[in-house]
Amino acid sequence: MAMDPFDSSPANAFTVTIDGIEIPKVVEVSGLKTEVDKIELKQQTKDGKYIVRQLIGRPKAGQFTVTRGLTDSKTVTDWLKVVMEGDVAGARKTASVALLDYKGETIKTYNFVNCWVQSVELNSLKAGATEQATEKFTVCYDESSVA
Repeated sequence: MAMDPFDSSPANAFTVTIDGIEIPKVVEVSGLKTEVDKIELKQQTKDGKYIVRQLIGRPKAGQFTVTRGLTDSKTVTDWLKVVMEGDVAGARKTASVALLDYKGETIKTYNFVNCWVQSVELNSLKAGATEQATEKFTVCYDESSVA
């Protein structure tokens, strides 16, 4: 269903899926970016005029970061262990981030191919703190597309 032309997507409605499994308790996703290289073509015309043209290059690989509430799940840390052991085939996964409308229907999906987890980080742990513990992980990918 198309959105009303006067509305836009809420930033709090999204899902993160890795190899078809939805990641629970996600509180933030950042760094969603699809881009291509820029090629500068510098040339001199026959009358001596200097011209710079910008050409479209190749698609770029990238990364994004997911922050989720800490649970007893070892899915992400086990994934990092596979990466650190050098199991390239076992480390590669697919991922997607779906943006949802107010009814929970998908508006747009960012898809990522040949993903692997680069790092896993816990937020600061403080005695007497009143915030939730979170796990933040960075996912690298070779290719991306938007559907």
